[in-house]
Amino acid sequence: VQLQAYGGGLVRPGENEQLSCVSSANIFEFNEMAWYRQAPGKSRDLVASINVGGRTSYSESVKGRFTIFRDGARRTLFLQMTNLKPEDTAVYYCSAREMSERYWGQGTQVTVSS
Repeated sequence: VQLQAYGGGLVRPGENEQLSCVSSANIFEFNEMAWYRQAPGKSRDLVASINVGGRTSYSESVKGRFTIFRDGARRTLFLQMTNLKPEDTAVYYCSAREMSERYWGQGTQVTVSS
């Protein structure tokens, strides 16, 4: 399984950005897909997840601002980020879990700065 992330870059506080992650496999084969992020010097933390049934979950820091969704026909996972803040600056990773196996994308940098 390969996961390729797109999007990110430099954005200003308050702006929006959308990340996408294209899977080489049918995304409905995964029990769960998720976005994680890792800021410099910090651990990789879960941002948002969506399970095979479509149930979503968010970290408290992004709840109400970020939306995770998917397009099965395009085998793509998305993360719509709104009202971005400097503390959202991190490398964002998409991830997929199939039973006990977890796959990771290559990561994409999001920098929120004026």
